[in-house]
Amino acid sequence: MNTSPPRALIAEDEPLLAAALQHELARAWPALHIAATVADGLAAAREALRLQPDVLFFDIRMPGQSGLEAAVELADAWDATARPFPALVFVTAYDQYAVQAFEAQAVDYLLKPVQPARLAQTCAKLQQALQQRATPALEQTLAQLRELVQAPALSAPAPAAARLEVIQASSGSQIHFVPVAEVLYFEAADKYVRVLTAEREHLIRTPLKELVAQLDPTEFWQVHRGTLVRAGAIDSAVRDESGRLHLRLRGRSERLAVSRLYAHLFKGM
Repeated sequence: MNTSPPRALIAEDEPLLAAALQHELARAWPALHIAATVADGLAAAREALRLQPDVLFFDIRMPGQSGLEAAVELADAWDATARPFPALVFVTAYDQYAVQAFEAQAVDYLLKPVQPARLAQTCAKLQQALQQRATPALEQTLAQLRELVQAPALSAPAPAAARLEVIQASSGSQIHFVPVAEVLYFEAADKYVRVLTAEREHLIRTPLKELVAQLDPTEFWQVHRGTLVRAGAIDSAVRDESGRLHLRLRGRSERLAVSRLYAHLFKGM
């Protein structure tokens, strides 16, 4: 029987707020060991995979990627056969509409500034879940995250945009005009987005999040945090030995990974 104290990871980009949360947790739950405190979303996912904590406190707004994006990345990479996915608590300064989004998905949350009485309730809930080994199964967590990703209150506001018909991609002194109808998929790569057709690859600087707002969601499916695929170009979805899905496209030889968050899109009719 595992009798080691529960461990937590705090992801908060404001040092004073991170220190305040850690201080209040020490009072509300003395047995909880804070394994690490990180200040951005990328480090949150990376350190959670390394440390394998029992509880996560993720701030929603962080540099690099949001707490929600970090949770999605972590859930995609987590080996649920080795250890249950951690209990997840979001820390947010959002308004009542965001709170309603959390409550609708039964995801625990703390409002900034964190109030001791509310934190005590959360800690009691987490302790009970860990004692009963009742942390949500990974599939349940993915379903909750999937709905939160789509919640308007938690999404970055995107201005209304007309549908893109042509991509203008610079290459040296030239600008290539690429009809969107010829694009098979878009893939985020560092500071660029790769635009792939059957014959060529182009690079543009428009962030993938902006492209999503300008593309028809019935034509281009998000299959990964950094990948949009033309649905009509998908030839097959193949599951590997580890259970991960990969797509094969007509006109391209490479295979594209599907994250767990979007695996529900590929089910036999």
